[in-house]
Amino acid sequence: MEAINNRYEFTVIFDVENGNPNGDPDAGNMPRVDPETSHGIVTDVCLKRKVRNFVEIYKEGEPGYNILIKPDRALNTKFTEFYIENGLELKQKGKKEDDVKKARDYMCKNYFDVRTFGAVMSTGDDSAGTVRGPVQINFAKSIDPVFPLDITITRQAKTTEERKEQSDTEMGRKNIVPYGLYRVDGYVSAMLAQKVTGFSEEDLELLWTALENMFEHDRSAARGRMCVRKLYIFKHDSALGNAPAQTLFDKITVKKKEGVQIPRSIGDYTIEVDADMPSGVTLIERV
Repeated sequence: MEAINNRYEFTVIFDVENGNPNGDPDAGNMPRVDPETSHGIVTDVCLKRKVRNFVEIYKEGEPGYNILIKPDRALNTKFTEFYIENGLELKQKGKKEDDVKKARDYMCKNYFDVRTFGAVMSTGDDSAGTVRGPVQINFAKSIDPVFPLDITITRQAKTTEERKEQSDTEMGRKNIVPYGLYRVDGYVSAMLAQKVTGFSEEDLELLWTALENMFEHDRSAARGRMCVRKLYIFKHDSALGNAPAQTLFDKITVKKKEGVQIPRSIGDYTIEVDADMPSGVTLIERV
């Protein structure tokens, strides 16, 4: 498969209702917020995880669509496997450039997330190098401040006999955002795809599908109702691009409707799109 020939930017707008879109372990797993503005935050790592999870389900068993970053085995063992299978010298100091390149190319060919997001694979004795991925995603940020709630719940299932003897129930906690509308912007570099990973048109289509459906197979009691509301794609006519990314992102504005004080649904917002694109750029609305 040939690498993509066009640069892209994209914007995803999603919302959460009565859920925790991304817990902060440094704050008792409360929803992440900017302490200065109280806007909600969802990290790029969180969103990439959802893309990885979708691809793993959607392409299960298909060659070339394995996922490297997942908690099944230590990463270094996966790099060593390539060296063993190809008869390359293990734990060699001053690893040969050709061996590292072979390992890197193998990882790009067989692992979708390496081909897409890149990876640091030089952590062990059998290095597969470092790959800078063509797809990069910013932190998502809520359009307006969010108000995390720490809800007290009653828990009936006790984990030990000692706690069971004390009472039949005990108190628990649940952290939610009543409602938040979030926006995240991202980038797809044709130059990095062509020079490094071989990220293809088929991979690109899979990325769009994963972004559209990244919450559909990620349901849980903790995350509540999460929905992708919009996916806008800016396609350039060239690999280098035809307009600055910020010019394109500014074409999309999201704001509260007049008279709305505290938003509680997507209907409380207006999403406006300036369809007058710079020369050489096409706007595609997927959702």
